[in-house]
Amino acid sequence: MPRHTPAATLATLLAHPVVPVFYQADAAYAQRIVQACYNGGIRVFEFVNRGEQAMVVFEQLQEFVQQQCPDMVLGIGTIYKAQEAEEFIAAGAEFVVQPLATAEVAEVCRAHDIPWLPGAMTPTEIYNASQQGAAVVKIFPGNVVGPDYVKALRGPMPNTKLMVTGGVEPTHESLSAWFGAGVNAVGMGSQLFKNADDTDALATRIAELMQIVAQLGK
Repeated sequence: MPRHTPAATLATLLAHPVVPVFYQADAAYAQRIVQACYNGGIRVFEFVNRGEQAMVVFEQLQEFVQQQCPDMVLGIGTIYKAQEAEEFIAAGAEFVVQPLATAEVAEVCRAHDIPWLPGAMTPTEIYNASQQGAAVVKIFPGNVVGPDYVKALRGPMPNTKLMVTGGVEPTHESLSAWFGAGVNAVGMGSQLFKNADDTDALATRIAELMQIVAQLGK
């Protein structure tokens, strides 16, 4: 069962709008990364369902987060099928992210009252995802469209919660461009985890990013 209500999960995402997107088959290494992110101020973490060990590692991460990172909201990404969503929700996932939007995963998230964050790009896709119950719509891949595209979307879609993943860099320039365009949150993967073996340096780098986001008024 999730440790947070859907409203609390969404509120945490909006208050701490930088979301690491991460996969690692080594559970101990993944735990060190999550701890470093937490120490740096991250409060929403997307573990990615991309390898054979994903479920095993996720279950261990969920237990670790409960004990060591009590304010962290841990979700699962790269979900395609309803069964995958069911299994990870049963393992404690507090939100479900997709690279696209499928009705079957939307239905599972509705049934379990779990925030659904589907991927979309066009206005039609974004609208349809919202109509199916998306808590936040993920613009993906962001590097293909850029901040100006999000800014243009905000005219006809001023109230839709948007997160962008892909093309977000851990720099003041990039964060300023995306948040200035109107996104509510950003997801960052490999760009965030360069030289991540030094977890103290990672925590410091993340703390600096969170400070930039705070200065942007997010």
